[in-house]
Amino acid sequence: MDIHTLTRELHVKNDPTKENSKIVMLVADGLGGLPLTPEGKTELETANRPNLNALAAIGVQGGSIPVAPGISPGSGPGHLGLFGYDPVKYLIGRGALEATGIGFSMQPGDVAVRGNLCTLDGAGKITDRRAGRISSEEAAPLVIRMRDVKIPGVEIFVEPVKDYRFVVVFRAPGLAGNIKDTDPQITGVPPLAAHAVDAASQRAADLANEFVRQATKLLAGEKKASGLTLRGFSGRPELPSYQEVYGLKAAAIAVYPMYKGLAQLVGMDIVGKAQTLDEQMDVLEQNWAKYDFFFIHFKYTDSTGEDGNFPAKVKRIEELDAIIPRITALKPDVLIVTGDHSTPSYLKSHSWHPVPTLFVSNCCRPDGHKTFGEDTTVCGGLGQFKAKYLMSLALANAGRMAKYGA
Repeated sequence: MDIHTLTRELHVKNDPTKENSKIVMLVADGLGGLPLTPEGKTELETANRPNLNALAAIGVQGGSIPVAPGISPGSGPGHLGLFGYDPVKYLIGRGALEATGIGFSMQPGDVAVRGNLCTLDGAGKITDRRAGRISSEEAAPLVIRMRDVKIPGVEIFVEPVKDYRFVVVFRAPGLAGNIKDTDPQITGVPPLAAHAVDAASQRAADLANEFVRQATKLLAGEKKASGLTLRGFSGRPELPSYQEVYGLKAAAIAVYPMYKGLAQLVGMDIVGKAQTLDEQMDVLEQNWAKYDFFFIHFKYTDSTGEDGNFPAKVKRIEELDAIIPRITALKPDVLIVTGDHSTPSYLKSHSWHPVPTLFVSNCCRPDGHKTFGEDTTVCGGLGQFKAKYLMSLALANAGRMAKYGA
């Protein structure tokens, strides 16, 4: 029996005294880090974080394992784990997440893929995987230019997402999305060819390679965005909803389309159009009475980690800390602060390290720690646990889970 079978059976139904409880999950993308020197501190430990430390004094903490020990997750699997969906069972490509997040309605048989604009040198080798993090204003006209790619017998949809990111959706008979990424994840080498993992995906892989060939010609001569890579090929996924498995009316407050897309796929409503943390708090306050569960996403702890910018990641954590009082003022029954994965500045990439996770409720069992960081989560009361169990803990602490068995 999997965890969703249990939560379907046990989540409290038709009890107004329990159904009014509120759960907030604050996700700092890529929160976990590493010290730059063997005896140094991580980004979280370095940051001035009085509000997180105050929560630590009344809460319990531990290390969340997004997928399994030693596995470095992408953002999709990382968030699916936090939402209680086994990321091995429910594998969703980034393309479908991005497409859904911008409001594109995928049809059965479509194959979507997330694109990155990148910088190529004269030999066709990647010098910057994100085209200098080109702005949305600069990127959008270049993405729209790629709509000039034409392949007979195929509908191709090309949509800007945010900054250097875009989405491509291929629509034609006989497509499948089991295809390897074209992003080599390093500089100094050319983009990879799209490679089909199985025979059913060969046609879509051929289409992707032809798209890249034509699009690269269209971008030739651009100083920053002279090329592209494709990541996360996927078809349209089907997931059970939060209402079905947890009995929760859930809302997502996110800035980046991918995270909105993932939230929509699990049945959350996307509320507000916030672009900053303060605006996200405004949206939270405005919608407090309407929902049982709130997912709040903060991206920039991840992007600064990927850039290897330790001081900048510290500052982003301090920004996050500063908005905590606006959440606690609403008196949620359960408040969770965590990340979808670790992104240490030291590694400049997602990593396998357990993610610092802080859990606060009126009936949690405080572990006596007075600070929140990797050093304390190692020996915190939650221990190390798989992220997919976080939602059952949240339901129990919110009084929304009945007893199992006689």
